[in-house]
Amino acid sequence: MGWKEVDKMSLKKEFIHLAMKRAIPMKTLCERFHICRPTGYKWIKRYQQEGEQGLQERPRNPKQCPNETPAKVIDLIVSIRKKHPCWGGRKIQAILKQKGISPVPAPSTISYILKKQGYINQEEKGKKNYIRFEHEHPNSLWQMDFKGHFPFATGRCHPLTIIDDHSRFSPCLKACLDEKANTVKTLLIEVFKKHGLPDRINVDNGTPWGSLIYVSRYTTLSVWLIELGIQVSYSRPRHPQTNGKAERFHRTLKAEVLTPHYFHHLKEIQAAFDAWLEIYNYSRPHEALNMDVPGNRYKPSYRSYPSAIEEYEYEKDYLLKRVDVRGRLHLNGKQIYVGAPFRGKVIGIRETLKDGVREIYFRHQMLGKIDLSLVNKGGSHNLYVNLD
Repeated sequence: MGWKEVDKMSLKKEFIHLAMKRAIPMKTLCERFHICRPTGYKWIKRYQQEGEQGLQERPRNPKQCPNETPAKVIDLIVSIRKKHPCWGGRKIQAILKQKGISPVPAPSTISYILKKQGYINQEEKGKKNYIRFEHEHPNSLWQMDFKGHFPFATGRCHPLTIIDDHSRFSPCLKACLDEKANTVKTLLIEVFKKHGLPDRINVDNGTPWGSLIYVSRYTTLSVWLIELGIQVSYSRPRHPQTNGKAERFHRTLKAEVLTPHYFHHLKEIQAAFDAWLEIYNYSRPHEALNMDVPGNRYKPSYRSYPSAIEEYEYEKDYLLKRVDVRGRLHLNGKQIYVGAPFRGKVIGIRETLKDGVREIYFRHQMLGKIDLSLVNKGGSHNLYVNLD
């Protein structure tokens, strides 16, 4: 339509005046006013029905949108967001599907509704998609770590967390007053009795399960785990992404539990952890699981927690040595330091295809390698194990 905004009403009136006289063919009249014939007939009809009021501008938006989200669905979206302030469009869409909503809005539509309702800030950024790797079966690998400690009214809390690599299921989220080995061991026994033993546990290099000093990397806690038949692996120093799923779990825990609350005592913290973990494991859709929940993918381990540590039998090709009170074993007149936590333990030494190189094992776990060809002949030497 070629009319200028300032002249619209007057030109409409002039058009109607000439059209009502029928002195000019409708096609010609419309061409002079630079409008199409359907528009001309529309204005004539509105004038006949409503007078000059019918010539007023009307909103271009339709009164009803066939794809408009129903009010009850909007209310449900908002209620889910209120209950879970960190959940976005994808997770809320998964919950709507579980509730049988049909048709279910797209994640982008849900995000738009939340933004329009004031529940998403403009500063919130979209998530990046990462390629993540996972073990094929539950309990093949657990990632264990302490979430950074935080203050509460009467002290500091050290959350101990465990994540199953395959399912993202968390068998442990405990509020601790310290990060001591006995504290962790007591909690792990509870977890093992309930969920069984994993094949492997990956940890960082901090206490109570590790050290940045390679010659004393293993601790009494990690030795106990090995004796239970669990492989213990360590993250690369200063590479937290090695325990990436645990790190991601910590960010979610911080955003959904720790940041919104201030706690007065440890029991209050643990109650909040228990309530949130129930949601995380069994209700909260996980994008890495194709919007499934961790509890649906997790199964307890078939390996039960033993009532006592069983004796271990090395293969016949191992040379067996017992570690002395200083954490050393003696081989060919040389002293090989393996660490104080192994005092009194039987170590297996196995030859390799490379001359002079020996592998040092404690039960199923290879502690490292030594190269006897690098040891000077004669005398006594402290040879540190080259840990992998």
